[in-house]
Amino acid sequence: MTEEISNRLQRVEANIAHLEHLVEQLNAVIIEQGKVIESLRRQTHQQATTLESIELERIKATNPKPPHYQ
Repeated sequence: MTEEISNRLQRVEANIAHLEHLVEQLNAVIIEQGKVIESLRRQTHQQATTLESIELERIKATNPKPPHYQ
């Protein structure tokens, strides 16, 4: 009986070690994905700002001031 309990305990410990390793791997993936997401957010914000500036310049160019404002 003791040998059976010992074997079961070893299997449980091996499973726990395996699960701890998987958790560490998943944590590393999550951290990397967080970095990628933050980078994409910055790029999206920069592109939106650039696009807004371009659109404002286009609007100004197509709508000249009336002669009495010049």
